[in-house]
Amino acid sequence: QVQLAESGGGLVQPGGSLNLSCVVSADILSRNVMAWYRQAPGKQREWVATVAFSASYAVADSVKGRFTASRDSGKNTVDLHMEFLRPEDSGVYYCNTVPAMTSWGQGTQVTVSS
Repeated sequence: QVQLAESGGGLVQPGGSLNLSCVVSADILSRNVMAWYRQAPGKQREWVATVAFSASYAVADSVKGRFTASRDSGKNTVDLHMEFLRPEDSGVYYCNTVPAMTSWGQGTQVTVSS
């Protein structure tokens, strides 16, 4: 049973934008603070953003002013809007709970390159 399914990644030029979405099982979304994480090649997975039940969010300093996060209980999704993308934003992006479950989705690849 799929609980987390990320989508929306792709290849984008520096300065471009992408919208990522994660479909979350309703029972998980209703009971958890959610977050976005990313993993670049050869690096550890890192936290990117957290979305609270109130839909308020926090982002890592490295993406502050460029990324925003949201959640939609009606659609059972957690979204990440990314602007002014940089090459160092490249990686596989995942959504998960806070703290993260041991089970992860397949992630969605984001590549920022000219």
